[in-house]
Amino acid sequence: MSKFDAILVPGGGVREGGILPLWVERRFDKALEVYQGEFIISLSAGTIHKPPLLDERGYPLFESVAGANYLLRNGISPDKILIETSSYDTIGNAFFSRIIHAEPRKFKKLLVITSDFHMPRTESVFRWIYSLHPLPIKFELEFLAATDEGMDETSLSARKKAEKENLARLEITREHIHDLQDFHRWLYSEHDAYRTGGWSLQRGMSDDLMKTY
Repeated sequence: MSKFDAILVPGGGVREGGILPLWVERRFDKALEVYQGEFIISLSAGTIHKPPLLDERGYPLFESVAGANYLLRNGISPDKILIETSSYDTIGNAFFSRIIHAEPRKFKKLLVITSDFHMPRTESVFRWIYSLHPLPIKFELEFLAATDEGMDETSLSARKKAEKENLARLEITREHIHDLQDFHRWLYSEHDAYRTGGWSLQRGMSDDLMKTY
């Protein structure tokens, strides 16, 4: 019997043809390694750091769909795979996974799998958002890191630096957010990925850092 109700895998980029970067494959490989019949939830629409890729029909290549396809190719039944196509960052991964899947399906015990470089901020974000009241479910979260394989050292160093800076900003942001209502108000009025008029490509990012998205 599975220890978890669901395994959550945040997105980490997608390439032409729906191919996952190697470090994202390793997240799903880790999910496949521990899989015991629970749901696997593939997260993320994409990123605001670059325009979305399109498939041969002209439709967006969602990161979560690319992840789901990877799971299908590796033998996971489609009725055990859920996707989330509303988020454009780690904060969105946590929020939308909670309100779209975890709460409606009453998933209590959750395992979050992401890359080692991404883990400190991911754990902080998910523990924060999954603890905001009202809490119809007392969520139990565990975390498991996959390797950073496939990311060159220069890009990895740049991404680790950005992760550390973003985590510091998160700690400041969460000080004035005390419940889900506060969070929703902040997300749709202040967060550039979700507020009206705020959605735009992020400028000034180095090429090395851009490779990690």
